[in-house]
Amino acid sequence: MESQPIIVSASPHVHSDRTSKRLMYDVVIALIPAFLVSVYVFGIPALITTTTAVVSCLLFEYLIQKYLMKTETTLGDGSALITGILLAFNLPAGLPVWMVIAGSLVAIGIAKWSFGGLGFNVFNPALVGRVFLLISFPVQMTLWPMAAEGVGPNVDAVAGATTLGILKEGLQFGETMSTLAPRIPSGMDMLLGFTSGSLGEMSALALLAGGGYLLARRVISWHIPVVVLATMALMTGIFWAVDPEHYANPLIHLLSGGAILGAFYMATDLVTSPVTRKGMVVFAIGIGVLTVVIRLFGSYPEGISFAILIMNAFVPLINRYFKPRRFGSRIKAKIV
Repeated sequence: MESQPIIVSASPHVHSDRTSKRLMYDVVIALIPAFLVSVYVFGIPALITTTTAVVSCLLFEYLIQKYLMKTETTLGDGSALITGILLAFNLPAGLPVWMVIAGSLVAIGIAKWSFGGLGFNVFNPALVGRVFLLISFPVQMTLWPMAAEGVGPNVDAVAGATTLGILKEGLQFGETMSTLAPRIPSGMDMLLGFTSGSLGEMSALALLAGGGYLLARRVISWHIPVVVLATMALMTGIFWAVDPEHYANPLIHLLSGGAILGAFYMATDLVTSPVTRKGMVVFAIGIGVLTVVIRLFGSYPEGISFAILIMNAFVPLINRYFKPRRFGSRIKAKIV
């Protein structure tokens, strides 16, 4: 009887029907509610910014793969599409089109393909593109449109400071939370999205709905988003309890800025986050701590983008320390 050859292949050895393409498009579906809110609030400029980011990311992905890498193009996997959407979500509506295109080139060309493409990039591509634009064009990147007072959303947008910007500037110039309160949007406005900020900072409710969808679909686990937000709430809560006149309450920090967007949609990137649950918790705590430190003591009013990129750099070390248990490593033979 002829013996069958034993085929030894590289891991992983456990397979499922959940492809990377399916996971990517689940993320796209989860982002639809927040996108619709941003278009409702900002109108055509939000649509132009998002379309430009998506089309340019797809175009650069195609050109780099076809003419530089000389490999089969993989536009259908959804990764470049998500990069474009998330990049747009980190930009103010009405940002000049050529700046959006420049950010897309950096996100796809430098942050993704200079490392070898999907699965090899160290840093979240959309955040790299956003930080590049923020450092290169700080004035344009901090001109936040908002709905004109008294006329409702989607009409006659005017420039205004974000909630975190109001806090940062006011507290630095000696104001207190009591005097700043009339200028800070209500919790309901921040929850629904009628404030100033980037496209992805509009509606905490829409972002949470999409995050719930991702959790239900098991695209992400709860460890990173919950621990990031819990760490932020704990730290800001301590400062607020000690001095409520000079520190905002935790709810403001969680509902304003990019906290929810970053925690659910960018920190959970499968490529740039740890692979073990313990590693995810350490990673998330680092993001939460750094975000609060930058918000309270740094020059920028927002810090989650920088926090995620910094912790992305630590992921190889985190994965090295928190290794998955080897199959059968704790099985001991019992002699009877």
